[in-house]
Amino acid sequence: MKRITILGSTGSIGRNALDIVSSHRSRFKVAVLTAGDNVDLLEKQIKSFSPDVVALADETAASKLQKRIGKKHASSLQILSGQKGIAEAATYNDSDFVLSAIVGAAGLIPTMSAIRSGKTIGLANKEALVMAGKIMIKESKKYRARILPVDSEHSAIFQCIQGHRKSDVRRIILTASGGPFAGKSIGELDNIEPEDALKHPRWKMGKKITIDSATLMNKGFEVIEAHYLFGLPQQKIDVLIHPQSIVHSLVEFNDRSCIAQLSIPDMKGPISYALSYPERLEDAINGLEFDCIESLTFKKTDNECFPCLSYAYTAIEAGGTMPSVLNAANEVAVNAFLKGAIRFTEIPVIIRKTMDHHTVMPDTELNVVMEADRWAREMAEEVIKSIR
Repeated sequence: MKRITILGSTGSIGRNALDIVSSHRSRFKVAVLTAGDNVDLLEKQIKSFSPDVVALADETAASKLQKRIGKKHASSLQILSGQKGIAEAATYNDSDFVLSAIVGAAGLIPTMSAIRSGKTIGLANKEALVMAGKIMIKESKKYRARILPVDSEHSAIFQCIQGHRKSDVRRIILTASGGPFAGKSIGELDNIEPEDALKHPRWKMGKKITIDSATLMNKGFEVIEAHYLFGLPQQKIDVLIHPQSIVHSLVEFNDRSCIAQLSIPDMKGPISYALSYPERLEDAINGLEFDCIESLTFKKTDNECFPCLSYAYTAIEAGGTMPSVLNAANEVAVNAFLKGAIRFTEIPVIIRKTMDHHTVMPDTELNVVMEADRWAREMAEEVIKSIR
């Protein structure tokens, strides 16, 4: 039986993972759960899965949980709090697998803690790799930690390259649904409301990643993620719009043959693959009905209407702390958009201006990366003030 830790158990990825565990109780045991401040849902998860350890980033929420749990579970459940508590939970000794599913930059330190404990990690938190990919890969080799991608596209690439040498890979092609606004003009995008952007045509995801998908920033992050995970230069990483979201990514080899991974768009697929690796769970998701698929289409991205994707390539080329700045500026801009403080089309403007103000530093130390993150958040807030 595999004992698992879920960092971010109350989020979309975390909830999907627990649904999988519920259907395979004989294969998985939940050892650790962490959350931000959602006490109500975490309490329900504790009752359903009986973990050894839980942690809440919000210390007030942790105190509330402690009072609710009371003496009944005091001897069998350890409750940790704060960012240090989350990081400590990530290193829990009696856990075989860590699913890193905390959204945003907040997931970096816990993920690094798991890496330095030599864990096998299912990485759903792409922002951690965007911010500190070079450090994460270096540390994973040093501590013999294994990183398994949970993003559907990177899971697809990972599956396609099994048994092949990296030198045989000509390029990888990440597919993108195009989001809810594919084909719209800049003028039409200018009037987009948050509730419109949260209606993704294919995937059910959390708010931030849904907005990132609408701007194509999510795909940009995935380009950076692929750069680090598979050790490929940006010139070998392409993106195509694929509205059906059935082909999750492709690998083209030197002989020009391609291998692709296909399935219905359901995050339980890549989550279950990472959880059960190197085995596969039976019927993890519904199967494809090939006779009902009329066509599979692919087209180039529109960098004029959706420039965020190109910023990711710029960040890779600049190197150092620029990817961390890209990520932080995007988080600030997306939060501002969700609050109605800026227009949809101003998200890339804020990111670009923040990047333009940044002096790149070497990304050899985690504290330098975190300082770049802090700086970028402050600068992005200043940019927002200047355009309003």
